[in-house]
Amino acid sequence: MNPMPNDRRSVSPFYPLMLALALVAGLFIGNDMGSGSGAIRLLGKREPSASEKIGRVIDLIDRQYVDTVQKMALVDEVLQDLLQRLDPHSYYISAAELSAAQEPLEGSFDGIGIEFAIQRDTVVVVTPVEGGPSEALGIRPGDRIMKADTTRMAGVGITNDQVMKLLRGPKGSEVTVTFLRSGKEEPFDVRIKRGKVPINSVAASLIDADGTGYIKLVRFARNTHREFMDAVAQLKKEGMTRLVLDLRGNGGGYLNAAIDLADEFLPADRTIVYTQGRNSPRQDIQATRRGSLEELPLAVLIDEGSASASEIIAGAIQDNDRGLIVGRRSFGKGLVQEHLELPDRSAVRLTTARYYTPSGRSIQRPYGEGIDYKHDLEERYENGEILSAENVRVDSTQRYTTIGGRVVFGGGGVMPDIYVAADTTEGSHYLSELFFSGTLNQFAFDVADRQREKLLAYGSYKTFNQRFMVSDELLRELGRYAQSQGIEERPKDLERSRAQIRSRLKAGIARNLWGNAGYYETMLGADPLFDKARLELVKGS
Repeated sequence: MNPMPNDRRSVSPFYPLMLALALVAGLFIGNDMGSGSGAIRLLGKREPSASEKIGRVIDLIDRQYVDTVQKMALVDEVLQDLLQRLDPHSYYISAAELSAAQEPLEGSFDGIGIEFAIQRDTVVVVTPVEGGPSEALGIRPGDRIMKADTTRMAGVGITNDQVMKLLRGPKGSEVTVTFLRSGKEEPFDVRIKRGKVPINSVAASLIDADGTGYIKLVRFARNTHREFMDAVAQLKKEGMTRLVLDLRGNGGGYLNAAIDLADEFLPADRTIVYTQGRNSPRQDIQATRRGSLEELPLAVLIDEGSASASEIIAGAIQDNDRGLIVGRRSFGKGLVQEHLELPDRSAVRLTTARYYTPSGRSIQRPYGEGIDYKHDLEERYENGEILSAENVRVDSTQRYTTIGGRVVFGGGGVMPDIYVAADTTEGSHYLSELFFSGTLNQFAFDVADRQREKLLAYGSYKTFNQRFMVSDELLRELGRYAQSQGIEERPKDLERSRAQIRSRLKAGIARNLWGNAGYYETMLGADPLFDKARLELVKGS
């Protein structure tokens, strides 16, 4: 996953040029007025190098500009604008932002170890993180956080950032957290020693009754390979005979994590990916040993949110004819960034090469003058690509062949072997309002919270999924709650989206009780990509 947004601030791409022209014009005007400032002499008679020129102009601003300027902040902005003119994925990151940017890929942070949500101005524990400090102390889902040390956290309009600042801290430091628990009249204090809290790459690992395993991978981080193999080992114990690997929405991360994962599926010496750039000679990366999953039937799910490392996996599996790629065309991020840290602990991530799949396809979609790179995904919706494979703009001139002789096309992203359109038959304006306003999520939390003990009596998320039904009365209650939030019920919309609303509400309740595993167990029951992948794997076995 690329942790930093590409469009970091709305600045004209001509800003650096205009700044330079304005400065040069100012130098000549000052000379003509005979100011005696020595501005021309500053640049000297010798043609300065690019680095000298930038340095001297910055110094000139610092010494002579009419108002006080924050010199380093100005440098940060100019560097960012300069790099963004090169390509969509080269960027500068300040020292203050670097730690937060790397955290999801390093695989852990220091804190108390909870997933939380802010519900009605109250911080609520969704689940303690497995292996974190809070889990060891018996903190439960549904516990409300009232205070951290002496800082009140309930009823004060607290934000996510404020919660994290209060609860995170150096390993070994302590914080006294005041909780309110359902069934207890009085709040209680818990002294929590902060420790390493894992950031998981595997969001869920499940198995169907027919032996189809499912692993949802949300990032490629330092610990991804170990997490993935642990999940595989557990699913094998439960009888897994085939695997669906879900990379939808996975924006990538560490290249090595993707390589290690692909290595498990491919025979030794098969190409996984290669990189090449103007000053970077071609480097082929190949499978190094007999992978432990070479014989396991495999399908990989991708969509327009699958990028970078996800596309490396999909391309390697497809070009080696190792498994099925199911879904929609991937994002198309195939530029290699080299991470270069500067002395002040800021960093530059500079594109030095491109990724190519084993057949020679560049993963990177087109960019540059005349191409609206930022709004490509919107265009996919507008031109109908999301709804039909016939509308996918394939560059027929970029033809490549897989190891088995199948034709695949380049031009940006990975086109799946089996295209599954986005399902809009049950969509409606009413469903969108419920979902994107947070109303559906809030109502699901309320149901789980008030019936927690009763619902947990199902024993597991699998039993809950099999037996719990969203009743008509619960739907009517949701409708009344939505109206109280300003969302008017539309009878035709409700009829069209009834099944989707039931499914999402049930999944939301399950998430508040059993975390991501409960959520995905429910949602997979109405997932056309998963259904298609499973059907094809079963047919092929």
